[in-house]
Amino acid sequence: MKILIVGSGGREHAIAWRLSRDEENHELYCAPGNAGTAQIAVNVAISADDIATLALWAEEEKPDLVVVGPEAPLVKGLVDELEKLGIPSFGPVAAGALMEGSKRFAKEIMDAAGVPTGKAATFTDAAAAKDALKEYGLPVVIKADGLAAGKGVIVAETLDEACRAIDDMLVANKFGSAGAEVLIEEFLHGEECSILAMVDGENAVLLPSSQDHKRIFDGDKGPNTGGMGAYSPAPVISSDKLPLIKEKIIMPVVRELKKRGIVYRGILYAGLMVNDENSNPHGPMAKSGSTINVVEFNARFGDPETEAVLPRLGGSFARALLNAATGCLKESDIVVKDSCAATVIISSEGYPGDYEKGKKIEGLDEALEDATVFHCGTGFSGDDVITCGGRVLSVTGEGSTLREAVDKAYEAVGKISFDKMFYRKDIAHRAFDR
Repeated sequence: MKILIVGSGGREHAIAWRLSRDEENHELYCAPGNAGTAQIAVNVAISADDIATLALWAEEEKPDLVVVGPEAPLVKGLVDELEKLGIPSFGPVAAGALMEGSKRFAKEIMDAAGVPTGKAATFTDAAAAKDALKEYGLPVVIKADGLAAGKGVIVAETLDEACRAIDDMLVANKFGSAGAEVLIEEFLHGEECSILAMVDGENAVLLPSSQDHKRIFDGDKGPNTGGMGAYSPAPVISSDKLPLIKEKIIMPVVRELKKRGIVYRGILYAGLMVNDENSNPHGPMAKSGSTINVVEFNARFGDPETEAVLPRLGGSFARALLNAATGCLKESDIVVKDSCAATVIISSEGYPGDYEKGKKIEGLDEALEDATVFHCGTGFSGDDVITCGGRVLSVTGEGSTLREAVDKAYEAVGKISFDKMFYRKDIAHRAFDR
């Protein structure tokens, strides 16, 4: 197949990499791609947000499938434009992408569908938002309603922190239009888990579970990031819980969206909070033996979860994507290998704040002896691969056990170097603590 992958991060490199491992010999393009995708695909110099130019390229080149990686082009309606051209696209239309593009909309859908989630309310007035804090206790979660690159969520431990977060969004406009409306949400206790479901508008097939590490520092300390590592499977979600998650969380959302005239095709990503200690015997997830609530929904493959999940998939990945995009997905399209994978993100020091770019990266070939290296924020300076993002590389190890996968990932990380390189050293600590 001739396939265009839209995006430039580790997620998109992982998608291209997994497609390149299909038995079929695909013709792969990435827009705009990065230094890693350039090794297995043709990079196309079009920004992922340039909807008109991407649609024009697709109209001229006529790919068999377009896979949209980031959330922004989905919310901006790239799939809507491609549908007009009759080009199969893996990703929801703009109305469906609001499951990620608007936290208020996602809450409305969850409430209407009876999906378990935390109590929340939205505000556009800072004074009203601060006044409502007394109803939620501490800690409390403050979220920008719109897209904020994974950084628009603040878990406030004190009232001052909560008020400052509200002011940053509604008064100081720190997140631009994404923070023009804020969501105040009760803090949910437990352990987080990511479930990515492949959806074809009617049916869904769950991919292997995974767990992300959002905080920048070891021990889950410091500010939130786009993700500093991930592993799969996540033992907090045992395999017997997956059918209930599909039945009580994923499918009710798919049906509620369809009821509103939105045929959702692509990835529906559920960020879950699992609490095994305070199980509600009468709740919608009672059979699971856990209290499971939805923290958030995303409308695309997670990053870095994708880098840990896709290496565990067998079969034809392209066929599964195409079948989801055209409404004929089957359970047998997803083949899961009996293996484990762990991903360590290497970032530029200073991320998620200010950081320097243009650092030469060394040791990439040596690292490939032990693991798979996905490029997140890289480019070229002559023949040299250099840093050009906050998250630079995503290093994934595989093994028959999680310990083996983690060890392989860190062994490979140890062979890579660039000035002011940073990474967490405790990926999968929750799994090992269990």
